[in-house]
Amino acid sequence: MPPAAPRPEAMTASAGLRDAALDGAPIQFGFGPIRHSRLRPVRHDFSYAGCFLRLRIDGEAARKAAPTLGRFFGYDRAAPVSFRSADHGDGTTPLEHWVRSLCQQDGIETNGPIWLHTFPRMLGYAFKPVSFWFCHRADGELVAVLAEVNNTFGERHCYLLAQPDAQPLVQGRELRARKVFHVSPFCEVEGDYVFRFMNRPDRSLARIDYHDASGPLLLTSLSGQLQPATPARVRHALLGQPLFTLGVIARIHLQALQLWRARVPFHRKPEPPEALVSRGL
Repeated sequence: MPPAAPRPEAMTASAGLRDAALDGAPIQFGFGPIRHSRLRPVRHDFSYAGCFLRLRIDGEAARKAAPTLGRFFGYDRAAPVSFRSADHGDGTTPLEHWVRSLCQQDGIETNGPIWLHTFPRMLGYAFKPVSFWFCHRADGELVAVLAEVNNTFGERHCYLLAQPDAQPLVQGRELRARKVFHVSPFCEVEGDYVFRFMNRPDRSLARIDYHDASGPLLLTSLSGQLQPATPARVRHALLGQPLFTLGVIARIHLQALQLWRARVPFHRKPEPPEALVSRGL
């Protein structure tokens, strides 16, 4: 059984969830564990080493920095390790405009830095179960997090997490969203997601727990040490985990097989919600 996911209290909290990496490199790598635990009807735990990107999207800061990382990294171009804008948003609108517009439609002013936490394409292939957009005011306070979720059926839904009065989010505090989007056939589309985020200059942690009518069912976390992207770190990511994305897909299906063999109830996929975005708190 893998060790329990780190508790938010284990990372130093501040009054607000200001992004501690606001003044850091516009492209960063995170290396750390991805953990999953299912609590019932059978206990099922697994974890594996992860690699994620953290990119500053506003002003195209990440795009402008990408050419300094050498030929093994590409921003909207083919490369062994790459980021493709079309993997996010509506696939056509410039990413900064897309995410700011979504926030504006809900009355949230995000006129400051925007950071995207996501998995890279490895050897041209990508599957991104969840990506997080951290949206700030001009004073640096984080006022919204957009959780962009993809399932294995090629569908996408976003949960917009923000205070009703658009006040800054507090480090480590629970944010909830009603589950409206199908992800796993072993969970019904009901209940709530509980999110917690912690950011430091050198580390990022995102926890996503799923609660159904009986209480907590799934506990997941993505965490890692943040390091400025350099050509050497691009090579480290490529050589260390060249098949990372394929491994994510393989693990999803392997874990599904194990749950099926354990006779965990199976639920057919419903139609996705009509709206791309639902609001959480």
